[in-house]
Amino acid sequence: MSDVEAGLREEAERRAQARMSVRVHAFVFVLVNGGLLGLDYLTDGRFDWAWWPMLGWGIGLAAHLIGVTYSLSGAHDRAVARELEFLRQRQRRD
Repeated sequence: MSDVEAGLREEAERRAQARMSVRVHAFVFVLVNGGLLGLDYLTDGRFDWAWWPMLGWGIGLAAHLIGVTYSLSGAHDRAVARELEFLRQRQRRD
């Protein structure tokens, strides 16, 4: 396998792992919070408290999804490239 092919495979594995981490996080979120909702309902026939942990965890899940989406979008790489170009131009002027 060539160095280019190995680099592409490594990048593909990193991207696939990032996507899989969000899927696993979402699956566990649904599983655990479904159980909490069931427990909440079984204790008194209403949904009282289970929404609070779901809200907090949902915020964390959303942050995880946004972080992975951002990292896979290439926006960070483009921002670094712009900064490098800016610094090179400034260095040439000095």
